[in-house]
Amino acid sequence: MTETESRTLGAVVMAGGLGTRMRSELPKHLHPLLGRRLVDWVLRAAGEVGADPLVVVASPGSAAAFDGVQVAVQEEPLGTGDAVRRARQALEGRADDVLVLSGDTPLLTPGLLRELVATHRCEGAWATVLSFEPDDPGQYGRVLRDERGELLRIVEARDATAEELAVREVNASIYVFRSERLWPTLERLTPHNAQGELYLTDTVGLLVEEGGRVAVHRGGDPVETEGVNTRVELAAAAAALRDRINEGHMLAGVTIVDPSSTWIDGDVAIEPDAVIHPFSVLRGRTRVARGAEIGPHAVVVDAVVGERALVGPFCYLRPGTVLEAGAKAGTFVELKNTRVGAGAKVPHLSYLGDADVGAGSNIAAGNITANQDHTREKHRTVIGSNVRTGVDNTFVAPVTIGDHAWIAAGSVITEDVPAGALAIARARQVTKEGRGGERDD
Repeated sequence: MTETESRTLGAVVMAGGLGTRMRSELPKHLHPLLGRRLVDWVLRAAGEVGADPLVVVASPGSAAAFDGVQVAVQEEPLGTGDAVRRARQALEGRADDVLVLSGDTPLLTPGLLRELVATHRCEGAWATVLSFEPDDPGQYGRVLRDERGELLRIVEARDATAEELAVREVNASIYVFRSERLWPTLERLTPHNAQGELYLTDTVGLLVEEGGRVAVHRGGDPVETEGVNTRVELAAAAAALRDRINEGHMLAGVTIVDPSSTWIDGDVAIEPDAVIHPFSVLRGRTRVARGAEIGPHAVVVDAVVGERALVGPFCYLRPGTVLEAGAKAGTFVELKNTRVGAGAKVPHLSYLGDADVGAGSNIAAGNITANQDHTREKHRTVIGSNVRTGVDNTFVAPVTIGDHAWIAAGSVITEDVPAGALAIARARQVTKEGRGGERDD
């Protein structure tokens, strides 16, 4: 193993901003985005390149929102330089190189980070800056180079001259530093800028002044490094992630009929030959097996859809639901914490909550499980195998229906039904001749 290959990598993710431009009480980095929080997409990318330790710098109000990573608290918003400095205790002596990431760049990919680290180590740099060229440089810091193309410094847009603002290459606020160079340089920062903050970008100029090599790695797709500061930008990031996720599934053998109208969270797993119809939403840790068909207009949340199972139009599968192989949840059906056995069908207009339906059973239209009593305690309904229910059945839980039983239409079932029995639980029809309205002859 070479010296370059043996170098260890840690990471700092800056997530201390309040995100006032989001116009929200929820800190910017914690806003949901396709099944994860905004910052979680960045943490996932850092983790996939092997960054360890992985440290999040958070504000006091959001520090408790992070599990599984080390947290450094930035007590006051004194700038990005101060934010990274807060991670020193967790990282110094534990990582040869330190990857510094902004927690509001959810489109960042592990591939780009690997390229950045490779450039840094190949060039033997003290620091390496990730740059890109967006269509509109806007408020991004400008990357300033000398006549040889070497990096001189980075200037923030608010502090730049008109000439500097004309530069189109901008700083992505993503860096790799040699650890032994980073920490002492951060202590030298001073707040000589319009905001009175300690800028991490100033470390680049200080390292250049010391004669150190500061490299620049230019990213290919500017979308990957664009930050999210407003809800408009959050929606744009969601659309880009949607397209990326859908493309990955399609390349893996999933048919998505209309990718532009199909929303799939980042942690959803779909096997080849599944079909997702338009306007469907798959959320959480949903699992869809080979050959299953979903939608259109279906919503599936934290559910399991078995092989060749069918989720029909306007169906809602809520958390804890499992459709076994060949099962069907049809049009206008809602299932919550319910297992539908192999080949069983809930074809239309029904709600089953906290229920078990055995293999081969058929639940007719308009069936309801009344699963909550007056104390708000939930109870289960157990329907055996090869049961046939009638239209307009209500099952008042807890109740068990035996295998091969039949339930008559319009019945409210409050007692267990033995296997093979026919249950009728409804008022007898009484017809009174001549008691109706007048006839039109």
